[in-house]
Amino acid sequence: QVQLVESGGGLVQAGGSLRLSCAASGGNSNFNTMAWYRQAPGKERELVAAITRGGSISSADSVKGRFTISRDTAKNTVSLQMNSLKPEDTAVYYCNARTILRTYWGQGTQVTVST
Repeated sequence: QVQLVESGGGLVQAGGSLRLSCAASGGNSNFNTMAWYRQAPGKERELVAAITRGGSISSADSVKGRFTISRDTAKNTVSLQMNSLKPEDTAVYYCNARTILRTYWGQGTQVTVST
């Protein structure tokens, strides 16, 4: 059974930086796409950034120029470097990984940006 384990969340002041990491273990981990989503209180879960096996990246307009997604396919890890954080970035961030047949989610890590 595939497990995704996130790390790196926490509390940071506006303008600061955090780096989230996600490691996949177990089962068939031949992921086509790995991504980060987030869900703020009272809002729907939204895509932050995604990266394919080939390295193609897509990201939300709200994070372009501030967040960078990267992936180590050999190690089955995906990271999200978050710079110039804003209070509106406060959310639970979820790691996501997809194969042809299945989608997997991590348990989430809280990111809180204070003013």
